[in-house]
Amino acid sequence: MDAGDADIVLIDVREGYENDEFNIGGKLIPVGAFMAAIPGLSDHKNEEIVLYCRSGSRSGMAKQLLVASGFTNVKNLLGGMLAWQANFG
Repeated sequence: MDAGDADIVLIDVREGYENDEFNIGGKLIPVGAFMAAIPGLSDHKNEEIVLYCRSGSRSGMAKQLLVASGFTNVKNLLGGMLAWQANFG
């Protein structure tokens, strides 16, 4: 990501206030609005998508929704932003 050449679609499924406190540049789609947003993500159906939240729980649910909708390369950032900040913050 730092090099800027990674072809990754980052999606933050946290709430807006959580994203305001700390974010890594992902598109904000709160988990409560995620189902409605899936059709708008169809252009990325075969691209690598990395979902994240605070701890990995909400993004895990969002991953299941995308996979069930036919997305082929979806990943959940295990440990979420808590692990990210502990390792890279």
